Amino acid sequence: MPPPPWRPWKGDKVSKPPAAAGGIRRAARPGTGAGVTIGGHPVSLVPLPGPGADGRDDAGAGGAPGRGAAGAPGSGADGAPGGGADGAPGDGWRRRLADVLEFARRELDGESEADQFGFDPEFNSRVLMPIARVLYQHWFGVRMRGLAHVPEVGPGLVVANHSGTLPVDAVMLQAGLHDEHPTHRNLRLLGADLVYEIPLLAPLARKGGHIRACPANAHVLLRSGELVGVFPEGFKGIGKPFSDRYQLRRFGRGGFAATAIRARVPIIPCAIVGAEEIYPLLGNARPIAELLGLPYFPITPLFPWLGPVGAVPLPSKWIIEFCPPVPTSEYPPGSEDDPAVIADLSGRVRGTIQRRLDDLLSERGPAFG
Repeated sequence: MPPPPWRPWKGDKVSKPPAAAGGIRRAARPGTGAGVTIGGHPVSLVPLPGPGADGRDDAGAGGAPGRGAAGAPGSGADGAPGGGADGAPGDGWRRRLADVLEFARRELDGESEADQFGFDPEFNSRVLMPIARVLYQHWFGVRMRGLAHVPEVGPGLVVANHSGTLPVDAVMLQAGLHDEHPTHRNLRLLGADLVYEIPLLAPLARKGGHIRACPANAHVLLRSGELVGVFPEGFKGIGKPFSDRYQLRRFGRGGFAATAIRARVPIIPCAIVGAEEIYPLLGNARPIAELLGLPYFPITPLFPWLGPVGAVPLPSKWIIEFCPPVPTSEYPPGSEDDPAVIADLSGRVRGTIQRRLDDLLSERGPAFG
């Protein structure tokens, strides 16, 4: 009888598999500690996954693992669909079950791989993205276009319109890049403080790559080679009345433009059509919002009248399109502190997104049916 398989005791050192779908792991580089001052405060870069000094991946990889990565649906351990190395019947499901159990054990024992901000690429790919994929593919039927404008590797700042009462558009944007981009990139989204004050949501958001929105955090991620996403409209975008749908709100003070210039990364404008109709916002119950500490309390045709059923998003038709990147590397040093430069760049990006929204609305036609 063969000896039983070895299982590590808690605390033993184990070899962890590489993260799936965009979670490239690299050795920390001592040279990433170069400081920068933001708002009068020094910011030290932390060793996150990113390109080396020569612009290449430290591990020699040209991009994220493909569909054959650990946890990818439909692949056995050797890359053959549903079978083991010898192709014996039943090996496929046994391997997948063992893989799932091992993943669960690592999560329960706190052995999952996460970066300094709590992002766990494997958990994101194997737990969060499959849930989002159901909405993306089967409920909304999202069409994503312009992926050639999103870099295969290296940093970039995706700037998109925000709408829909709840930030479902952020999750759909993540899911589309994760599944459809040639290198299956993970989008690190900058989120409002409120996200990190909700007990259950906060840890899931961190594991999914979300990070508290502030210039220092954005700079660290971008200088570390990450693809970062931001919604400059904030709560004013997702909380606007249905009568104002697809009319962009003010893009704040242009902080995203200053961040891009400071990090010398391209801005990738992104237009999202479809989110405005999932929860048509007819009113805002301000007394309830103030009581709960929320920016608004939505009143829609179905919520709160139908209770939990009213929280199901309507199956609108979506189009997400990435526009040509806006380079920032040619701005002279100090431009990030020039209000005129920031206002001009922010206005150009906002104008690009608004024009694409108008065109995409005409192309899509009715939101339903």
